[in-house]
Amino acid sequence: MANSYKALKEDFVSNLTGGSISEINKVTMVAPVAVILWSVLQVRLSYFTPYGIPSFLTDFLLNCGAILFAITIYSSIPLLLNILLISPAVLIYIASRPATPRHKQAKPPIPKTDHARDNGKPVDTVTVEKGDLFQRKAFVSTYRGCMMVVTCLAILAVDFKVFPRRFAKVENWGTSLMDLGVGSFVFSAGLVGARPVLKEQYSEQKTTLGKRLYTAARHSLPLLLLGLVRLYSVKGLDYAEHVTEYGVHWNFFFTLGFLPPFAALFQSLFAYIRSYALLSLLLGIAYQIALDGTGLKAYVLTAKRTDLLSQNREGVFSFFGYLAIFLAGQATGIYVIPKNYTGRWLLGSKSGGSGKPQPQRALLYTLLGWSALWILLFNFSTRLKFGLGLQVSRRLANLPYFLWVTAFNTTQLTLFYLIESYFFPPPQSPSPASESQHYSAAVSKVLDAFNRNGLPIFLLANLLTGVVNLTLRTLDFSPLKAIGVLGAYAVLLAGVAVGLDAYDIVIKM
Repeated sequence: MANSYKALKEDFVSNLTGGSISEINKVTMVAPVAVILWSVLQVRLSYFTPYGIPSFLTDFLLNCGAILFAITIYSSIPLLLNILLISPAVLIYIASRPATPRHKQAKPPIPKTDHARDNGKPVDTVTVEKGDLFQRKAFVSTYRGCMMVVTCLAILAVDFKVFPRRFAKVENWGTSLMDLGVGSFVFSAGLVGARPVLKEQYSEQKTTLGKRLYTAARHSLPLLLLGLVRLYSVKGLDYAEHVTEYGVHWNFFFTLGFLPPFAALFQSLFAYIRSYALLSLLLGIAYQIALDGTGLKAYVLTAKRTDLLSQNREGVFSFFGYLAIFLAGQATGIYVIPKNYTGRWLLGSKSGGSGKPQPQRALLYTLLGWSALWILLFNFSTRLKFGLGLQVSRRLANLPYFLWVTAFNTTQLTLFYLIESYFFPPPQSPSPASESQHYSAAVSKVLDAFNRNGLPIFLLANLLTGVVNLTLRTLDFSPLKAIGVLGAYAVLLAGVAVGLDAYDIVIKM
């Protein structure tokens, strides 16, 4: 890459100040609104059953195309895009009746991968009915799928002028769509990372710290290797890089790779502090105190790069903020992942004459409660008059950044749960077959495919981004040509994801 063009590329993503949280919320609202339209087409017209090429194309346009438009050509008018999506949904819903199945399904679909059978005893933090501990939930897959789609689209779109600079990563202080995306990726990883925690809590045998660290190391090794591959590729190919993002050698794969062993260490503290949410909050507060009470903040932002630590200080120290986000994701997974959650924050929800809490209502109240709490904590951390007056910094991954990411993701989960609950209520007589059919009907195949192979698709997106940037002068592309490249890129990613899903292939990394 010519030095002059490389300098232009680096300047293109440097010294940015971001945009407003309200605008980010309007842009990201496109995802749940598109899911509403998808749901209306499914419940009123059975449009995605059976699933063929027209269904895939519509699915792709709604759940990938709409997001692509939201972060590019509709970025200044996201409300208009939301209106364009919600209007046909309202019209179809009002003008039509619930659809009848187009054909009888002789054999229910076989549940894929994520079921685990584990009987155990309840603990204070959550109560789960005996039987299957985990159940694939459509709203979780939808949330994770949408997060993966917007992340994969943004990492290439940021290299084109059609992607607004206010959406790209902020230099020091401020909020942006891509800053939110990085944290959301970590939060989502923590969400599914709650599975081993739940298994241990509900099993009669407790896992030793050594065994947990060994298991964590097995998960970390591929990510650390990917980090090394990326490091040597970037340096060897003279690829444009933004040093103040993570440092000279550090990259996001290293952050992801070190999360599992540190999370395993924090799992030992659960015996003393019976809440992952509290653990994450304490870590975020302790890290913020270290930033403000010592010279750490100045060191991370202004120190000269004279040794290995100072060269990678952003990646090393922001890791503590990302670890807090990961633990908050685990805290959310503790009540989202179990099949029949009947834990706290019930607000008097009861069923029939049995006196037992209703799992669906209990989960809804818990999601609403935690969303409200995280939002309040974030506002307290940033308010000047009645709060701490702190600014968000993705570079530091400080306390407001941790609280913002956590509040946003719990709220997104709540929205997707409300959508699923309204359009696809749970079966009256739950059984493995009916639950599997319910899941298949309630989740987009494109989003489910992105969810099932999230990390491999993210890796493919990084590889394709590198290829595009090494072969095309992206800064010279007109908006129309840029959308063409991004659309082809999105089709390729979705095609690979859906193809893997069609053959029931899940690549574990």
